[in-house]
Amino acid sequence: MLANKFDSAGVAGETVGEIAFRRIRTDIIHGRLKPLDRLKLDVLRESYAVSVSTLREILSRLISEEFVVAEGQRGFHVAPISQQGLHDIADLRLLLETHALARSIALGDLNWEGNVVAAHYKLSAVENQLLDGTYADVEEWVKHDWGFHHATISACNSPSLMQTHSSVFDRFLRYHMLVLDFRGPAAAAEHAQLRDLVLARKTEAAVDLLRSHVGSGVAHILGTGKIP
Repeated sequence: MLANKFDSAGVAGETVGEIAFRRIRTDIIHGRLKPLDRLKLDVLRESYAVSVSTLREILSRLISEEFVVAEGQRGFHVAPISQQGLHDIADLRLLLETHALARSIALGDLNWEGNVVAAHYKLSAVENQLLDGTYADVEEWVKHDWGFHHATISACNSPSLMQTHSSVFDRFLRYHMLVLDFRGPAAAAEHAQLRDLVLARKTEAAVDLLRSHVGSGVAHILGTGKIP
C-alpha cells in the first residue's frame, strides 16, 4: 500500500472502479461520508461516475474492511463509531505496528533509514505549520502522519502484514479526521523521538514510545467529546 493512497487522481493502469473505490474509501476516512450515512446506490452512481454493479463490488470490499455495513433489505450505511470501537482498533494497530516496527529495526538498511528521515521531514514541516498557525490543515497532517509511520515499518519484509496494517491504520485515522484536532507539540515531539530511536536501532524504547504515542492519541480523541 503506497503512502499516497489518499490521492483521488488515478495512476496509469487503474480502472475506473479502482479509482472510485479509493475515492469512496477516502471520503469515509475523512468524514465527508459520515458515520451511519445511508449509501444510496443511485446517489453514489452520480457522485462517483460508476455503474451500480461496480458500486456493489466496491461496497462489498468496504464491508470487508469494516468501513461499511449492510443491513439486509435496508441497504448500505457508513460504519458507526464508538469509544469502544476506537479502543479496539487502537489495540489492533499496536499489535501489528509494534511487531512490524521491531522487524524493520532489525532488517532495515540504509535506504530504509533514508525513507524514515524523509518521511519525518515532511511530517515535521506540516506539524510546524500547524503549530504556528500558517498553512497546513489537519487533513494534510493525517496524510503525512501515515507516511511517517508507514516508513518506520516498511522494512518488515511482510507484504501481508503491511497490507493489514494499512487498513487498520486507516480505521484509526478515521477517528482523527472525525474530530479534526491536532494534538500539538507533544505529538510532534514524540514523532521526532521515535525517528531518533528507530535510527539508533533502540527497539525496546521505540516500541514503548509507540505504545505511549498511540495511547495518548486515543486519550486526546476521546477528550474532544466528539466520539459517542
